[in-house]
Amino acid sequence: MAAATVHDTSLFRDTFGTEEIRECFSERSYVSKLIEAECALAQAEEDQGVIPSGIAKVIREHSDVSKIDWPLLAKRAEVVGYPILGLVEQMASWVPHQQSGYIHWGATTQDIMDLASQLQIKDGIAIVERHLGETINTLESMSSKYRDTPMAGRTHLQHALPITFGYKCGVWLSGLRRHAERLQQIKERCLLVQFGGAAGTLASLGSSDDGIRVRKRLAAILGLKDPVITWHVARDTIAEVVNFLALIGGSLGKIALDLMIMSSNELNEVAEPFVPHRGASSTMPQKRNPISSEIILAQSKILRAQAGLVLDEWAALPVAFISVVGSLFQTNFALSGLQVNAGAMKANLESTRGLIVAEAVMMKLAEFIGRQEAHEVVYGACVTAIEGNLSLIESLQKIEQVTKHLSTEQLTSLVDPTKYLGCCQLMVDELLRLRTSKL
Repeated sequence: MAAATVHDTSLFRDTFGTEEIRECFSERSYVSKLIEAECALAQAEEDQGVIPSGIAKVIREHSDVSKIDWPLLAKRAEVVGYPILGLVEQMASWVPHQQSGYIHWGATTQDIMDLASQLQIKDGIAIVERHLGETINTLESMSSKYRDTPMAGRTHLQHALPITFGYKCGVWLSGLRRHAERLQQIKERCLLVQFGGAAGTLASLGSSDDGIRVRKRLAAILGLKDPVITWHVARDTIAEVVNFLALIGGSLGKIALDLMIMSSNELNEVAEPFVPHRGASSTMPQKRNPISSEIILAQSKILRAQAGLVLDEWAALPVAFISVVGSLFQTNFALSGLQVNAGAMKANLESTRGLIVAEAVMMKLAEFIGRQEAHEVVYGACVTAIEGNLSLIESLQKIEQVTKHLSTEQLTSLVDPTKYLGCCQLMVDELLRLRTSKL
């Protein structure tokens, strides 16, 4: 089969995903889950006395994905529109006649296909959880390590106020921690067993509670939640999973964009881990492009698109899971080996010669002349400093309203960016104290 997307071509598949997550959503894995669903259904029905004892064991012993006639299954799926009829036909040919008649007992195509998808989602969520946990652990270490490393905080890509790099890492971390909480909720709310029969009523197993008991037992066997009522046509849980993955992609995309900006030659504050020839140019030998960050940012857009496509679940689910795991892998690679240039951060912080802490001067001056007037005075000093190529303190010392209330010693202290970090370090400390458990 020809590979056509970045998620399956040999050139890009390990850049945009991992072998583990691709296998989770592979054709072979899907059909294997279909078989697992059929076998589990037989076991649940036997356990609840719906089919004779000993049937499920025989069905399971004779059923394995290695026996699949793939061309035949594909041909039947093309004709029917779904793979279940062809699959049941093949399974019936493997199992002795006396037991094969109980395969797919009381079920409908939607039941088995939904069960297979839920089992894939369950496995996919476990992979996402592991990679998310690794990235959270990396950011916890970085938040602590760079707690006191000052740098320029930027809004609209302009200098705003001093922060620390540990604080910046902490902000990234806080979002991923919330995703970890959402993931636990999704495991409880969205991993649902599906067994309802033709229209979801379970009428195929009679009017007693046999169908409900089978469904509950099926949930226990497969490690899924019992939904209380059939959800054939209520697809909100699937949509929630994909939108959750898109949320992770958005957070990782923000980290990637920050890293790309910070790694520009003009800022030179960070660099992705050095690997010979990674990010190299075919014509510019000096180039060291932030490849991981570019991939993460691209994947965030792919994930956002899947959130809109989620009603077409077959298309959206594999792409969303592969994209988010690929992004988490690249993010942890970039962050765990990130080269942090604290000297450049400090130099950039001081590059505006005090302007980045104009607020500090304004707030102190406001104690004497009021906030609004202080704002106008300091704003004028900033304009003079920029237009006259002066430091902020040089500009301030020319203004009588300033020197009347603030001494040179006070001004020198006020325009020191490292003395205006607010609660950055305290918030990092609190964030790390609130660490509940390792994923």
